[in-house]
Amino acid sequence: MSAVDVASMLSCPVPIEQYPTVLLAHGGGGRLMHQLIERMIVPAFANPALAVRHDAALLPVPTSHVAFTTDSYVVRPIEFPGGDIASLAVFGTVNDLAMCGARPLYLSVGFILEEGLPMETLWRIVQSMRRCADEAGVWLVTGDTKVVDHGSGDGIFINTAGIGLIEHDLTIEPRSVRVGDAVILSGDIGRHGVAILAAREGLELETAVESDCAPLATTVLALLDAGIEVHCLRDLTRGGLGSALIEISEAGGVRIAVDDVAIAVNESVQGVCEILGFDPLYLANEGRFVAFVPAEQAELACAIIDAHGAGTRSAIIGRVDRGEPLVTMLSSIGATRIVEMMSGEQLPRIC
Repeated sequence: MSAVDVASMLSCPVPIEQYPTVLLAHGGGGRLMHQLIERMIVPAFANPALAVRHDAALLPVPTSHVAFTTDSYVVRPIEFPGGDIASLAVFGTVNDLAMCGARPLYLSVGFILEEGLPMETLWRIVQSMRRCADEAGVWLVTGDTKVVDHGSGDGIFINTAGIGLIEHDLTIEPRSVRVGDAVILSGDIGRHGVAILAAREGLELETAVESDCAPLATTVLALLDAGIEVHCLRDLTRGGLGSALIEISEAGGVRIAVDDVAIAVNESVQGVCEILGFDPLYLANEGRFVAFVPAEQAELACAIIDAHGAGTRSAIIGRVDRGEPLVTMLSSIGATRIVEMMSGEQLPRIC
């Protein structure tokens, strides 16, 4: 990184002494909005597609098969141990593309800013988004900025959309799951939900818990490059592992049996769940996924995930059985229970 790049990341280019917070005029289409976009946002995400400054980005897409997704992010607090709303926005969209087996290429971003948001906070978020996009190997090529009245926006909301290329012949979706498939979990669960809870409520834990927020595309592409016949992938965000398994079971028309003992949970996460009555099976994650692959390829798939998963430890946690669509779990004492969808939400505003 050049000295100029480093300097640009250290100080906000918008004249903060004049505009220390976001004003309604920053979204009004005039000089202040132009200043915010041209001095802060465009330089942070500089690339040829964005440099055109047009109403839409013109993108070369050298394939007839693309993946497209969109999501919105409303986390509170917007900065938390292990990540922030920017990393959620970039990695969350990249991960949705990866779950289709796509190579992520392009993102759009829409900022909904609340009047009064400190300009320094916005600067940190923009710089974080830039770093995350670089890490994920994607370009932010188009976007929009709006400002809402004070009290109407909780600081900042972000909407992103993403485009990725499908470079294989597999159909990676719940309907491709087959009886006999192994169910692989890419790492421990529940850390994002507990990290948000601790930051929001000021919980002091013996061992600090950081969000697992991370991009997953490199790991997924490594599985595909190795010839793993991936049948289905699902990242474990809101609703956690339990909800993801139920969704796949219902959409694929299959019965899934998992082993509770095989599912890793961080000790601090487990402690918080026991004290507050949470079930880690339903806690949010932002860097974990489940994969359904043929049983004979499961061990190799785990080795690949561990090699590319930034310190995660994957595990074979179950299998696909014959029977009506259902998810069952074997407990440590040998009892089997049905895993059901939550009726509510354990922790709102987590992504």
